[in-house]
Amino acid sequence: MTATDIEQLIQQLKLSPHPEGGYYRETYRSTALVQTAAGKRAASTAIYYLLTANDYSAWHRIASDELWHFYSGQALNIHIFDENSGQLKTHCLGNPLEHSNHNAVFQLVVPAGLWFAAEPTAANHTQAQANTFSLVACTVAPGFEFSEFELADTEALAQKHPQHTAIFRRLGVRKD
Repeated sequence: MTATDIEQLIQQLKLSPHPEGGYYRETYRSTALVQTAAGKRAASTAIYYLLTANDYSAWHRIASDELWHFYSGQALNIHIFDENSGQLKTHCLGNPLEHSNHNAVFQLVVPAGLWFAAEPTAANHTQAQANTFSLVACTVAPGFEFSEFELADTEALAQKHPQHTAIFRRLGVRKD
């Protein structure tokens, strides 16, 4: 896929830049409401989410469980950090038939309240990989609200958990 093809996909799916990195568009918001500690919310929401070769989803957390679904392109490493235990786990979201060397799965749940970040599985992007992408969807229940979206202070996380400093800093919010 060329850079032009990726730009066409962004336009075709009507994606916009996301604050954590990449591109997204909400595709579903349930009309059914549920009561949460924060008040009434949609029972569920869903988005398309696209990362290009040089994008990543910066460390963040939300108030609900988030189910990631793989659609197309390069597999993603999804890093999930439990601040209470200090445990960091990396999972591969992708097509298990094409990304078997990464133990990929089609779906992955990020539990509510945990820090997480995502990036393409290839750590070093060569010229041949420059035009790759990862297209996924995310379903959140109870539904996503930006008021409950928190970008991580990666320096504070690194100070508390120095064993993970490199990955916190590498996938922190871009300051461009």
